[in-house]
Amino acid sequence: MTLTIASRGSQLALWQARWIQSRLEELGARCRIQIIKTTGDKITDVPLAKVGAKGLFTKEIEEALLAGEADLAVHSMKDLPTSLPEGLMLAAVPEREDPRDAIVGRKFAELQAGSKVGTSSLRRAAQLLALRPELKIEPLRGNLDTRLRKLSEGRYDAIVLAAAGLKRMGWEDRIAEILSTDYLCPAVGQGALAVETRADGGLAAELCGQLDHAPTRAAVAAERAVLAGLGGGCQVPIGAYAQIAEEELRLTAVVCTPDGERLIRRNLAGQADQPEALGRQLAQELLDAGADEILESVYGA
Repeated sequence: MTLTIASRGSQLALWQARWIQSRLEELGARCRIQIIKTTGDKITDVPLAKVGAKGLFTKEIEEALLAGEADLAVHSMKDLPTSLPEGLMLAAVPEREDPRDAIVGRKFAELQAGSKVGTSSLRRAAQLLALRPELKIEPLRGNLDTRLRKLSEGRYDAIVLAAAGLKRMGWEDRIAEILSTDYLCPAVGQGALAVETRADGGLAAELCGQLDHAPTRAAVAAERAVLAGLGGGCQVPIGAYAQIAEEELRLTAVVCTPDGERLIRRNLAGQADQPEALGRQLAQELLDAGADEILESVYGA
């Protein structure tokens, strides 16, 4: 039997799909990759935060899974909505790459007032403005290579990207500076992959389960629980980052107004075997601190 892996067609998405393919083939599976164009791939001229729909980069892929046209799908975890369609499951969360954001072009402290900084993320834009309100944050869409080309063409003074994508593509030398998670809180699931299958107990689910990395799954589960508790999607100014240290799960989350003028950050630590409960608790603490007002203003905009 040959397993069909559904993937988006960008260079980075295909790298991720091929990496999972190689891991599965090490387990004795035969695999092929099927490229599927998603809604998010088709909308290239509008900032994602203005599109608003959840599952922009996953809906068509999940439909292929449910229809039996593919056996598994490989997503960037930060693109995967917190609730999966009935009949699908998160079969594996492999070990995470670097979760941090990276700035390309020049170091953050070297940017002059009025410098143009490109990002496709409302979360990044909001936190950057909270740190440096004199910067000019401008939308930046396109695949990773397209964004780097736009920087090279001089359209921006710097751009902010996920460090994981640059490292996976072998473009780490383009990074001017990696920004600390204390400085810029990452997106939920950033740097992690999501391997999704049908929840039918079939061969794909069984094999993919062997690729799971328990510490990464726990960390990502806590982050996704924060996002679910806040009622947010992947295109809202919410950041969350968890890691296991000294046998406890340490979780940080941020909610910020798009203009960066108001930022709420909270930290919480708890048992690593109860990540969802920890995430829900931190989400409630953020809401109690005023995050509900921020999110209502974003959704109502």
